[in-house]
Amino acid sequence: MTDRKKVVAIGGGTGLPSVLRGLKKYPIDITAIVTVADDGGSSGMLRNELQIPPPGDIRNCLVSLSDVEPIFEKLLQHRFKTDAGLNGHSMGNLLIAALTSITGDFVKGVREMSHILNVHGEVLPAADQGIVLGAVMNDGSVVEGESTIPTVNKKIEHVFLEPDNIRPLPESVAAIREADLITLGPGSLYTSVIPNLLVPELAEEVVRSRARKVYVCNVMTQKGETDGYSASDHIAAIHRHVGKPFINTILANNQPIAPSILDAYAGECAEPVSVDRDRLEQMGLDVISAPLIRTKGGVIRHNEAAVAKLLMTLFTKKKV
Repeated sequence: MTDRKKVVAIGGGTGLPSVLRGLKKYPIDITAIVTVADDGGSSGMLRNELQIPPPGDIRNCLVSLSDVEPIFEKLLQHRFKTDAGLNGHSMGNLLIAALTSITGDFVKGVREMSHILNVHGEVLPAADQGIVLGAVMNDGSVVEGESTIPTVNKKIEHVFLEPDNIRPLPESVAAIREADLITLGPGSLYTSVIPNLLVPELAEEVVRSRARKVYVCNVMTQKGETDGYSASDHIAAIHRHVGKPFINTILANNQPIAPSILDAYAGECAEPVSVDRDRLEQMGLDVISAPLIRTKGGVIRHNEAAVAKLLMTLFTKKKV
């Protein structure tokens, strides 16, 4: 057991679970550190009503690392559609909220859920409290709320957390210190990835770590967050928020995308993230390009098996 490689995966949204699903097939120790800035949908309602951290991103990561029957996974992801109080709530979110009430603590509730689901690894919130994500836009205006920030259609200068004295869990700090590999993304840059790194002590530990640090680059830009961003723009934004460069490696997709799918995404003001290799290498990054996507129903997603396979090769690859 002491010879098992240790991976810390940081992020949130729909991106982090895709990485976790691929990694869980390998004999490694996985710790997922998940943002708790979500304030929309079921998570937002439970956060406001019960004064607990939002459970949605945590739920998705637990499910992605779980070892349960497919029908139970569908149960956890089931979202009620009614005209009553349950409307919009995910069953998994309600279970995490119930376990939080039973144990008296959100982290303990998540840990009990992990046992129930036979999770391969550990899922930890970036902080044991709900946080408010704010953004300063290029015109100087300030927008608060993770779900609101992308909707104002202004360029984001930087994001911040409230309160500003948040502390990470000791378990997160310990996992980062022991990590052989730390991954960031994919996922919404300003609302899923960077918020984790705004927890001061957590960011400091990531920078200090001697593990290889890998950014799994988004395939498409996101309206209201990364309009027109290249791969190096993503890296620069992360480094700017942390205060110093620390990412060693970037995984980027080079698989062609069907014109019909590109047209559909263009209708949502999204385009492929250009991989500007020269600038990335000037920034000191090891650039790894490979076919990394799959499409289903016209939606582009990372191919979890391909991403995980590449990540596993990095344990023996020399850092640039």
